[in-house]
Amino acid sequence: MPPGLPKDLRGPTIRRAITVPSVAIGAATLAGSIGVWAPIAAVVDLASTRKTVPLVRSLTFALAWSTLESMSVGLSAALWATGNRNDQDTHFNLQRWWADRLVDALRLTANVTFEVQGLDQLAPGPIVVCVNHSSIADALIPVWLLGRVGMRPRYVLKDDLQLDPCLDIVGNRLPNHFVERDPDDITGELTALERLAHDMGPQDACVIYPEGMVVTDTRRDRAKKAIAAREPERARRVRDLRMLAPVRPGGTRALLRGAPGADMVFVMHSGLESLQRLVDAPGTIPLDQPVRIQISRVARRTVPGDEAFARWFDDRWAHCDRRFPAGSSSSASSRSATVS
Repeated sequence: MPPGLPKDLRGPTIRRAITVPSVAIGAATLAGSIGVWAPIAAVVDLASTRKTVPLVRSLTFALAWSTLESMSVGLSAALWATGNRNDQDTHFNLQRWWADRLVDALRLTANVTFEVQGLDQLAPGPIVVCVNHSSIADALIPVWLLGRVGMRPRYVLKDDLQLDPCLDIVGNRLPNHFVERDPDDITGELTALERLAHDMGPQDACVIYPEGMVVTDTRRDRAKKAIAAREPERARRVRDLRMLAPVRPGGTRALLRGAPGADMVFVMHSGLESLQRLVDAPGTIPLDQPVRIQISRVARRTVPGDEAFARWFDDRWAHCDRRFPAGSSSSASSRSATVS
């Protein structure tokens, strides 16, 4: 598992002094040398009999991502310079534009398409959204989906995602919380999550990945064994999970305490598992199956309080695992809608 954000990069000044110019230089280099790397990458792809040119696609996405990052940082700087640093509506719009353009880039370079079931379950708020975590790319899914129905996400994110300049600058101007991977003060983190969910309205959603990691078979098995060693009774509840990993219920419960009127929404997705790391992209794209998303909503009145919540959450997560979106495109098409 990644170690988290290095201590010497936790201060925003030093971190941004490194990340912002690095991404800008990367974008300029890729754009300026496209006449060199594109034909070389194409030759490498074709020499490897990869007619779908995944290396060309991967480098093209890298160019699109770094360009979008630099543009978004420039726009955020303009908002700061014009005195609009605290204008949340404008920053939510910037976040939505950034996410939409990244999804467009994934469509063009990686053949990513989406089949969504239950989009209408995302509105109105307030809601606490629990998402399974299977890829470095799935942080885009909630903000993109919520944007389709006019909702504004508040994210619980790992602190090392602040190495992405746009997530760092815009994300810290919006009501998000970046958690440490191994915090010294768990109580303080949970209190911060409770505050994050406070005062949500009909357009607001808190998004959390309750598994707490990008799930692989090895990590799922390791989590089950750790639970078996500590909590034999709970181990029986999670032993049959096949696609999802056991949840860490504390963060989700803190959000619910902060938003006592919020429903819970579960967003389960499949199709991005092969993109667990950046280095996986050249061997994975273009995708030959759509990303399938199932959304279900649970009324708050049916969600138990603190003492019974962990057991209920385990049972609900196991239910999601049994209904995990899978199967051929033809079998899913009758239940799902392609969302653009």
